[in-house]
Amino acid sequence: MSIAEKSFEPGAACPLDGVRVIDMSRLVSGNMISLQLADFGAEVIKIEDPKKGDPLRAWQTDGVSVHWKVYSRNKKSVALNLRAPRGRELLADLIVGSQVLIENFRPGTLEAMGLAPEVLHARNPGLIIVRVSGWGQDGPYRDRPGFGTLVESMSGYAARTGFADREPALPPTALADMVAGLYGAMAVLVALREIEAKGGKGQVVDLPLLDPLFSFIATEAGIYRLTGEVRERTGSRSETTSPRNVFRTKDGRYIGISASIQAMAERLFRAIGRAEMITDPRFRTNTDRVRNAEACEAPIVAFIGARTLAENMEIFERAEVTASPVYDIDQFMADPHVIAREILVDLPDTQIGQLPMHNVIPRLSATPGRLRRPAPALGEHTAEVLGVLGLDRATIDGLAREGVVGFAGDMP
Repeated sequence: MSIAEKSFEPGAACPLDGVRVIDMSRLVSGNMISLQLADFGAEVIKIEDPKKGDPLRAWQTDGVSVHWKVYSRNKKSVALNLRAPRGRELLADLIVGSQVLIENFRPGTLEAMGLAPEVLHARNPGLIIVRVSGWGQDGPYRDRPGFGTLVESMSGYAARTGFADREPALPPTALADMVAGLYGAMAVLVALREIEAKGGKGQVVDLPLLDPLFSFIATEAGIYRLTGEVRERTGSRSETTSPRNVFRTKDGRYIGISASIQAMAERLFRAIGRAEMITDPRFRTNTDRVRNAEACEAPIVAFIGARTLAENMEIFERAEVTASPVYDIDQFMADPHVIAREILVDLPDTQIGQLPMHNVIPRLSATPGRLRRPAPALGEHTAEVLGVLGLDRATIDGLAREGVVGFAGDMP
């Protein structure tokens, strides 16, 4: 049985079965929240514009919406025109029978649609409303556009990324959105627990992109208060442990090394034939090594640079040194550990047959998540979901002619 056959289980039971999530968000952050919930069984209904769909569909590679297909697996799509009063009425009806609503409009938009939290809670007291924004629902920046790039810039993350003699570096992925998405999924589970275990009510989750990303570098504030200094970028070095860096091999590859505990540093020095560094006053303790990082790394650079990647890794694995090759994606996909652990799985895809993507994370022994369906075509589930509201096919077809709803079309 192939990985795809083992991982794709349309009817599998999951721990979040019975939880309905209405996802009105666009692009990455909200989709990341609902992905975590969908992977563990929640019925996630994506509300999309009938003409354009979620803008994430437009992020294409060779005509394939890879981002959409990866981050919208296990979800359903309802194409609903929210500019039409009838469209907003249908949305409100769907929300009444749901446990979670996710939106990432600019603050105030939900209120302008007549769907303010107090209105929704009057109809559905148990509703958990996740409001994703760039800067939060209050504060002087609440009305500013809130793309992840702006947050990655302002949070201090970019200023700490890269090398001191170069410009700050933005992450190549939608990092701020991804981090917020993980926090958002956790918030939903916490709010569900409050309702189920303690008889609590629904609530609003105020989830900016800024706050979660800053939590990744939160120690910067304490260090600045303590020292009064704004730290410079350090490239791949660490300011807390040494040696820690990437090192170039003889054959042009790279190895990442982190000797973050004393025993590991000593093991590394012995492996490169420099046991005398263990008692050298410059390198005796971690604090000494951080203070003299360049001198500490010099013999490591020379040793690794004189050998191929394979030669270095053989030595380091034998000596149990914490070292790893720096992989490109093709090398990662071919690694035997990645294959054995099924970190990547294939999902059926109408355009390319099978599309590789990450497996469900994390792995639960008794109640695992499942891959149950590929990402939906635009409006693929419009009739199915609206049918739950009691609308027959003739009524739904009439709404389609009026431009209120849409069905699966040419958009993948």
